[in-house]
Amino acid sequence: MQGTYLPRVVDDELDRLALPAVIVEGPKAVGKTRTLERRSKTVHRLFRQVEVDLVCADEDRLLQGEKPVFIDEFQRYRGTIDVVRDAVDRDAGPRQFYLAGSAGERADTHSGAGRIVTVRMRPLAFSERKLEEPTVSLAELLGGARPPVRGETAVGLSDYVDEVLRSGFPAIRAYEGLDRTQALRGYVDRVVQRDIPDELGRAVRRPEALRRWLRAYAAATATTTSLEKIRDAAHGGDGRTANHQTTQAYRDALERLWVLDDLPAWLPTLNHLAPLLQTPKRYLADPALAAVLIGASRQSLLSGEDVEPPLPRDGSFLGSLFEALVVLSARVYAQAAGAVAAHFRDQHGRHEVDLILERPDGKVLAVEVKLSQSVGAGDVKHLTWLGREMGDKLVDAVVVCVSPYAYRRKDGVAVVPLALLGP
Repeated sequence: MQGTYLPRVVDDELDRLALPAVIVEGPKAVGKTRTLERRSKTVHRLFRQVEVDLVCADEDRLLQGEKPVFIDEFQRYRGTIDVVRDAVDRDAGPRQFYLAGSAGERADTHSGAGRIVTVRMRPLAFSERKLEEPTVSLAELLGGARPPVRGETAVGLSDYVDEVLRSGFPAIRAYEGLDRTQALRGYVDRVVQRDIPDELGRAVRRPEALRRWLRAYAAATATTTSLEKIRDAAHGGDGRTANHQTTQAYRDALERLWVLDDLPAWLPTLNHLAPLLQTPKRYLADPALAAVLIGASRQSLLSGEDVEPPLPRDGSFLGSLFEALVVLSARVYAQAAGAVAAHFRDQHGRHEVDLILERPDGKVLAVEVKLSQSVGAGDVKHLTWLGREMGDKLVDAVVVCVSPYAYRRKDGVAVVPLALLGP
């Protein structure tokens, strides 16, 4: 029996769209099906082979039924988008089709003639988990008016650790304790044993090597570790590593499955900020997947006694997981506000900012993430430097942390607990 539906930020995005067809893409178990079933009157479930067989025999079945029509796992029939595109070319009325996909052929490989749009759906952002009522809107911060920042929360470090481990996949977070851990391990097992072979079109010859590579990728969470170093760290007890071609195939397939969610490097038009590092920051779709792959527990994270990761790192693994939770949440809010997310770092590492949220007009909101309650001058030095370099192109600067209070520092930098940040 399904539990209570948790309203999603993406619901408001979908409400605003009046185009004939919308595609919602994201990893399995992220909640696409429940979100789109609620706003549809007819559902075609292509994850059922019998439905695929029927559509192969008569693809116009996809158009049948009272609208809006929802086509789940649309990529299981390669002609789905062509069928929908032809239908909306004939009738461009609003909200006729919703499509959801979690693997395979991507919607952006097709032309929708401006009538089909794609919306990304990620695991639950922090505000969607309903632990606290946000008092600070990311959209308002992006607006550039430097709004007042205030609020107080009882959500503390242990609660953030619990949320990292609880997962942002709605069905998985409904479990408790060992059941939830087993569900997350089962998610990884499915990726390794079924989803990747389906994507590659062949069996994975050494599934244990793929699992080691995933663990090394998890250990690189919130870092710019190169793919070569991740590959080298994924060796077995015999010292063997998968070759470059094999690991590239893994990475491509995992990207198509939305299991990887790297944060690209920011490449501004301000020439004086170059040269910049162009390597993305490494993230999995949900920080809970990184935690279970490493074998981290509540006790090990809170005590600082991290399970030995396969990659050396600066700082604690908990700090990286908290940053992953912040980045996940901020990307959900930024997407709803029409901004794109990236990270900033120069090639020498002198200046870096964890998160750059860029508006369509090129102005940005800069975000630093700190696993601390207090924020000092050293924590904002990169933000103040960026403000001097960018002038009025930097609309605001924020430190997201685990403080109980939201406020503005005298230098204008906003300090916001993750629990109080919302869309």
